[in-house]
Amino acid sequence: MDTRGNVALQERATTHRRTELAPAVRHKIDVALMAALAAAAYAVLGLVKLRTFRATTFDLVIFDQAVRGYAGFGPPTVPAVGVYRGLGLDALQLADHFSPILAVLAPLYWLHDGPVTLILAQSLLLAAAIPPLWLFTRAKLGTTAAYLVVVAYASSGAVAQAAGFDFHEVAFVPILTAVTIERFERGKAWHGALAAAALLLVKEDMGLLVAGFGCYLLATRRWRYGAGFVAGGVGAIALIRYILTPAVGGDPATHWTFNHLGTSVTGLVKTMVTDPGLVLSTLIDPDVKVDTMLGLAGPLAVACLLSPLILPAVPLILERMLSDRPFWWTDDYQYNAFIIVIVICAAVDGAARFQRWVQKRNGGEGRTVGLVWAAAVCGMSLALTPQNYFGQLVEPSFYRGDQATIEAARAAVDVVPDGALVEVANRLGPALTSRATVLLWEPRPHGAPWVVADTGNISYPFGSVEDQQKRVLDLKHAGYRIVHEEGSYVVLHRLGR
Repeated sequence: MDTRGNVALQERATTHRRTELAPAVRHKIDVALMAALAAAAYAVLGLVKLRTFRATTFDLVIFDQAVRGYAGFGPPTVPAVGVYRGLGLDALQLADHFSPILAVLAPLYWLHDGPVTLILAQSLLLAAAIPPLWLFTRAKLGTTAAYLVVVAYASSGAVAQAAGFDFHEVAFVPILTAVTIERFERGKAWHGALAAAALLLVKEDMGLLVAGFGCYLLATRRWRYGAGFVAGGVGAIALIRYILTPAVGGDPATHWTFNHLGTSVTGLVKTMVTDPGLVLSTLIDPDVKVDTMLGLAGPLAVACLLSPLILPAVPLILERMLSDRPFWWTDDYQYNAFIIVIVICAAVDGAARFQRWVQKRNGGEGRTVGLVWAAAVCGMSLALTPQNYFGQLVEPSFYRGDQATIEAARAAVDVVPDGALVEVANRLGPALTSRATVLLWEPRPHGAPWVVADTGNISYPFGSVEDQQKRVLDLKHAGYRIVHEEGSYVVLHRLGR
């Protein structure tokens, strides 16, 4: 072959490679844009709530105080939750919930410290699950289905509740679980194992998720990794509960919520074995528990139940539904975000399994089953957005808020001097945490020199506005004087403090 022939062959090969490369690059750009758009929506949701005094001390201030401690190369003290639980101003966040992964946010506080940084970080973390979820779905159902599924994730109620309820450690879970699942399915087991190890640093019960993923690996005959994940997850729970938590001043019994089934892990397991009827009835009663579980599987056309990949979610679902805490049973808070990626990936795998079954039964016909399923799931998720926090994004009133209340709240917090120790109504704490030591204003007195009270709107943990008004009277009788009053907000200062 002459030189001109070689050149022609090389040119054709180069053109072929460019043709193959172009769609891959385009998909990367498209997925990145989708993630950026989702992150922007999440950020708007959180920042508007913060600006309009609809964010809360519990829990935004708690995480701000912890990350601020790490950023200052000190311990993650959380005065707000420490005083509330009777542990004092120097209580460590790790003594409440084991979340050392928060330390990775410390460098962001060197650029800008405060709740805004946490909200932006959470928005990026939640959106970061989109690329690995897209890769996983494309491998199972194809490119178009992958785009539809990530839209379903990005607009899901679980993500909406997480993005719209201040900041929580759950922000790390979708990306880490998505990476764990996608890497294992791609054959990059060690990458997945590292992501799973990071999950153990998110919260003390993430060992349940890791052990559940181990059960999935065992069910799919990956014995060595499966056994390692189960042992690692269970071992991490034991280590955190019985060694690390007490070592930092925490009480393992603080978050034990199963006394009706057993006062210890041993007692709980015994009840499960000897009285499964009681456990089953507890799991589905009251009806809100069933509603929450159906709310997770329903928008996915219950395809998640067709895959063993649902196994990692089972321990966390049991933990919530068997507990004695009603707010764990609902989908009103951030808890569904711990498992939403698992449920979606299981549904994708379930849909792929069903598609293969249809093709086998019909001689190869039925290749669009997965695509039709993905389109339906995407449509259902978008149709449900008006019912979750995302629905507020299209309401002009959401951005305005109650201007009179906002102005009164801003005037009240401006009265508190920098560096003060202040007990503050739940919704006003985020506005003060960057420049003062914030405690939650509650029925019990804590002796802070400054108090910012709300006498017109119910404020957690009070049971009624009347209780809040009575608390203000008690403060006046205890020597506090009112130094500012506007709208429903009252600022009190104790002379000599």
